[in-house]
Amino acid sequence: MATNKEKKGLLANFKWWANFVMTIIMNSIIVILLLIGVLFLAYYIDVTKNATTGNWKPPLYGAYVIVSTSMEPVIHVNDAILIKRDDDLKIGDVCTYLSKDPRWLGIMITHRIIGTDVNENGEKVYIFKGDANETPDTLPVSESQIYGKVIMKIPKIGYIQYFLSQAYGWIVAIVVPCVGIITYDIIKLFRTSRLARKKKKMKRGKKR
Repeated sequence: MATNKEKKGLLANFKWWANFVMTIIMNSIIVILLLIGVLFLAYYIDVTKNATTGNWKPPLYGAYVIVSTSMEPVIHVNDAILIKRDDDLKIGDVCTYLSKDPRWLGIMITHRIIGTDVNENGEKVYIFKGDANETPDTLPVSESQIYGKVIMKIPKIGYIQYFLSQAYGWIVAIVVPCVGIITYDIIKLFRTSRLARKKKKMKRGKKR
């Protein structure tokens, strides 16, 4: 049987770790929200500027979750990628483009540039291929189809996106931590109040 002192020590350790974990979680959420805010601001300014000048361009930044194995082992399924619009693309760059292939019409595809060519209109086009694919993509890709070059990969964040898209995901990720913090603060408040009452009683006893 654990003594009262050992129980208090274990409880103190549990509280410290719980507070440490919650601090990390809350700080991580704040950092992520700040990054999203900065990217959204850059996106809004860029889109507004393009709309004002009448010169349509893909957004300055974009983010996507990979759903196929075509870029393995460099990019895996459920990895998230951050892309940036780039006017100076080179062979070897991994980019995201809007497919015009009838089989994948309107789908965003992230593959690697393996070559360039010129179409019948004299426009420069790019040849793409997935690293895990044996053959290049069926159709060449024009510059206007390319939304940006991959500048960052965040492994397996797609699982988090899927988790948060479920109703129970929001409950576990948001509601439970908030309830935990509120409960901890209420317990702390009660203990502080009880300690203050004990001190008052002790003072009254000394005066008598």
